[in-house]
Amino acid sequence: MDAITDQVVWETRDAMGQRGARRIWLAFLLAALALVAVAWVAAGVMARGDALDTLATQAKTDASLKVAHLRAVLERPRALPFLLAQDGQVAEALGSRSQAVHETLSAKLAAIVAGTEASVIYVVGKDGVAISSSNWQDATSFVGNDYSFRDYFIRGMATGKAEHFALGSVSKRPGLYLSQRVEGPGGPLGIVVAKVEFDQIEADWQAARRPTYVTDENGVVLITSLPSWRFMATEALSTESVAAIRASLQFGDAPLTPLPLTVTEALGPGVDRLRGVLPGGRESEFLRIATTVPSTSWQLNSLVETQAAVNALVRERRLLALAGIAPVIALAALLLARRQSAARRLARELSAREELEARVKARTDDLLRARDRLESEIADHRATEAKLQGVQDDLVHANRLAILGQVAAGVAHEINQPLATIRAYADNARIFLTREQRASVDDNLQSIALLTERIGGITDELKSFARKGRAPAETVAVAALIDSVIMLLKSRFAGPLDRVRITLPDPSLTVIGNRLRLEQVLINLVQNALEAVALRPAGSVTVTALSDGEAATIAIADNGPGIEAGILAQLFKPFNTSKERGLGLGLVIAKDILADYDGTLSVETSETGTCFTIRLRRGHREEKSRG
Repeated sequence: MDAITDQVVWETRDAMGQRGARRIWLAFLLAALALVAVAWVAAGVMARGDALDTLATQAKTDASLKVAHLRAVLERPRALPFLLAQDGQVAEALGSRSQAVHETLSAKLAAIVAGTEASVIYVVGKDGVAISSSNWQDATSFVGNDYSFRDYFIRGMATGKAEHFALGSVSKRPGLYLSQRVEGPGGPLGIVVAKVEFDQIEADWQAARRPTYVTDENGVVLITSLPSWRFMATEALSTESVAAIRASLQFGDAPLTPLPLTVTEALGPGVDRLRGVLPGGRESEFLRIATTVPSTSWQLNSLVETQAAVNALVRERRLLALAGIAPVIALAALLLARRQSAARRLARELSAREELEARVKARTDDLLRARDRLESEIADHRATEAKLQGVQDDLVHANRLAILGQVAAGVAHEINQPLATIRAYADNARIFLTREQRASVDDNLQSIALLTERIGGITDELKSFARKGRAPAETVAVAALIDSVIMLLKSRFAGPLDRVRITLPDPSLTVIGNRLRLEQVLINLVQNALEAVALRPAGSVTVTALSDGEAATIAIADNGPGIEAGILAQLFKPFNTSKERGLGLGLVIAKDILADYDGTLSVETSETGTCFTIRLRRGHREEKSRG
């Protein structure tokens, strides 16, 4: 009763301890999840900022290179109008009405364009009509066109020079017009205009796969790597600005709609985050770097997609954060688990100590009773084992005597033949003795001695085979073993023994076992094989002995009808036989005999025959067989 009470108390304490441990682990799990969440968010925020800073730095460098390239493209043709304005041939053409003079100047301008980056150069009189042009022979020749409405003509005539980006009224191609006034003795004669197009720069920007565009002071896109964005505005233009642009025909009938970009955050001077839709409908997030183009009122804008780079760095930083937090959480969990384990162990030790004192006497009594029962069972097992061993020895001996009974009838025949021969040799010896032929008498007596030795060998084999008992392991010569088996079977299978073929590549092969018991195994197997081929005219039995490393195999194969599947499944079980008068113990005993010497017996069968294979440990060559 006390033991039951102690058990209830211990179980109550253990249940309370488990509930407390679960609450602690729940709190630990919540704290760990909170820590992971904080680290996850912090890593994402920091990574996003670092990624944007890195992208901004790279984009600024890229934008500076593009601005430098654009400025170089602008500076080279700027000198052309100034130099041509000083050319006397230009002034002469402006003061002449001769068509030939104008065409000569046009040819000169065409030659100059071929060696410069200008797309076209033309000369405009003070009335605004072009008198000469480098494209004078093209279908889109500027000669004869009135450009008095153009801003570059108006400001050029007024101030001496001007720059104006516009869509060509004849070529319909956008470009920058650079104009320089030509002075004459009586005042301005006209202007020289060089048009610069930016097709190559736009192609280079397109190849870089990074949206880039240049805007003027009104925010209108002039040069861009995305052709569909040309002449769109960074923000909606006022009605007055649209009207002025339309009146000047600067951008033709371009819609001047706002760019599909929305600023979401200003990160610093000239750096903005924005969302936009690229041509094709793909929406993305960008970092815009705005850089002023020196010597112009333009601004170069470079867009960098941020999503891929930001996501990659965020993913990397979050993984690093988790990799750093995971060992901390694991270590904390390990320490907590150890602490709880130590607390549970201490509590259990205290409870176990109290419980142990109450249970020692009862457990001791149980152990004493168990010891008595165990000793009784051991004695019973030993007695049963001794009886089983005796029964097994009796079965082995009975099987041996059964085999002996089968060969006993033939032994008389084996002995009668030598006896008849001895009688004949004795009679002949008497005749030779009367004739005093001593040599012949000696030969007959020697033959008689050999025949008596043969009779003695047959009877010795029978006596030794009939002995009862289990003999210890010894080294047995396989050749002598097989010869003894053949001799014992010769009495019963005198004729059929001719079907037996012995294959022994190594005559000195030995095995570990007992000769008498191994003879019993081989007689069973060879006898079964001979009976299996008895009704087959071409029946044969092959006995093969081979060495296999540290083991030796003896195979008894026949070309009989094989073993039925139902018999084969229980072949090595007692009282399983296909013979009318068989007990079904021969193979069971044979397998048990081989097991006593760490040997095995296996079988393979088919419709073309059966092969039993004995596998035993090899004996040492230097030891002599005692069989």
